[in-house]
Amino acid sequence: MDWQLSDDAQPASRVPAARLVEAQPDARPVPVTGAWRPGDDPGERRFARIGDVETESGGTIPDAVLAFETWGRLDEPAENAVLVLHALTGDSHVRGPAGPGHATAGWWEDVVGPGRAIDTDRFFVVAPNMLGGCQGSTGPASLDRDGREWGSRFPRVTVRDQVEAQRRLADQLGIRRWHAVVGGSMGGMHALEWAVALPERVGSAALLASNAATSADQIAQNTLQIEAVTTDPGWLGGDFYDLPGHAGPARGLALARRMAMLGYRSQQELNERFRREWQSSVDPLHGGRFQVESYLDVHGNRFTRRFDAGSYVRLVDAMSTHDVGRGRGGVEAALERVTAPTLVVGISSDRLFPVADQRRLASGIPTSVSGAEPVVLESGFGHDAFLIESGRVGDLLSTLLG
Repeated sequence: MDWQLSDDAQPASRVPAARLVEAQPDARPVPVTGAWRPGDDPGERRFARIGDVETESGGTIPDAVLAFETWGRLDEPAENAVLVLHALTGDSHVRGPAGPGHATAGWWEDVVGPGRAIDTDRFFVVAPNMLGGCQGSTGPASLDRDGREWGSRFPRVTVRDQVEAQRRLADQLGIRRWHAVVGGSMGGMHALEWAVALPERVGSAALLASNAATSADQIAQNTLQIEAVTTDPGWLGGDFYDLPGHAGPARGLALARRMAMLGYRSQQELNERFRREWQSSVDPLHGGRFQVESYLDVHGNRFTRRFDAGSYVRLVDAMSTHDVGRGRGGVEAALERVTAPTLVVGISSDRLFPVADQRRLASGIPTSVSGAEPVVLESGFGHDAFLIESGRVGDLLSTLLG
């Protein structure tokens, strides 16, 4: 297989024309948290108790729980399991409609399912919500043993802590070796940690728009997002959950999401999609707004209704501390531990995890299926292309999975 995309698979422009952004305000009160809570409809979630987790930071999470969803059937030798790992603000709902228990529809519907690239007629697909998350797994919005939300007491967690939690889930499901571990963005950090720390348990791996160690530039962006949340007067040190009528740090969380969106999408897309168009007939000079402002506002405001500020701070911090080479002799020494055939994919217009990050992965992993250079998707969608360019990403995954 030639792992470089052919020219005919790279349309000259995939960026949609400018269009008005629907910016009608949501009349519902802003919730103190968008976290899933016990007593809420579980939807398609299942739950695994994975015991006490000792974190790298020195904390303890007692009786930790991972929420997860599955599709397909595990075969008798338990050799057809595929682990799908979500990005920072994703969850276990990889496919399926929005509805009771699930605020949004599946985030990789065109990649996972019957006849799709990750074919649920062939594979048993497992998708957990990461430790520290807010959609059923133990996180800051979860109740501690004293019946109060963890809040500020929830310890710092790392990618390694989260993979340890996933390992325990795999053990409970009877999966000793994954046919494949697949992740994009933060999920790619998890997939890499699996391949480095537990190489005997990974049959193949796919690392999409991810990195080996978070750079200073990425940490700087993460720091600003965390400060957007923690400087909101409603943050209250992270203990904002139980005040009646209190909306928590919703404004700070919405601002952090708007900041993040600038990294998820490319300059090309924003410029071509919105140009300098106004949202209404009123000139911004006289009180109107630019379309791109409304676009960011809509995303920020929607986000506060499906996510938790405490989880956001802890998960962004986990991304900042990601370094696969920590305690392993450096990044290159750690990458040499990988034994599974590994697909490394970068996005040409990704300004959050630029192609240099994937080049470091591909050049350091001895079993990179494309050699020392990653597969680069030419796309105008930026970092989010690994979610949007589902057909092209699916073609690559189909070849890796065999």
